[in-house]
Amino acid sequence: MEGWLDTSITAITLFIMLIGLFGLVVPIFPGIFVMWLAALGYGAVTGFSTLGIVLFVLITLLMVIGIVIDNILMGAGARQGGASWITIGVAFLAGIIGTIVFPPFGGIIAAPAAVFLLELLRFKDLRKAWLAFRGLAAGWGVSFVARFGVGILMTTLWGIWVWKG
Repeated sequence: MEGWLDTSITAITLFIMLIGLFGLVVPIFPGIFVMWLAALGYGAVTGFSTLGIVLFVLITLLMVIGIVIDNILMGAGARQGGASWITIGVAFLAGIIGTIVFPPFGGIIAAPAAVFLLELLRFKDLRKAWLAFRGLAAGWGVSFVARFGVGILMTTLWGIWVWKG
């Protein structure tokens, strides 16, 4: 029974980790945090060995890095495209609200729409609004690659934890 339970806990944790990893495709979905919670849950249920503590600390650092990188790259892309800081902040809020109201894709639509519309109102120039929109989209693309890489590292560290346990 114990072997079956260990296998079940590992399988459930892996499933949640994969949800987090593939959830990184949705910019507003907190996939990195979901993956961290899965690792925390795994440690809480199976116990934290010395190796588990070390790997969980590394997973935690990667989670923080992933969240910071995500916000910096998306904002930098929009800013590089000419968006104001106020527009970036409103777009971030629109993305959160859009995700809550129309999950899971409301945020993907709301944030870029907010950037485009606010910059169009600000400049009254379709070309400048489009550049800000493109900047946000480019930032999201770079951010996704970085977050996905961090997610792969987090999953790999957890896999080592399970394997060497």
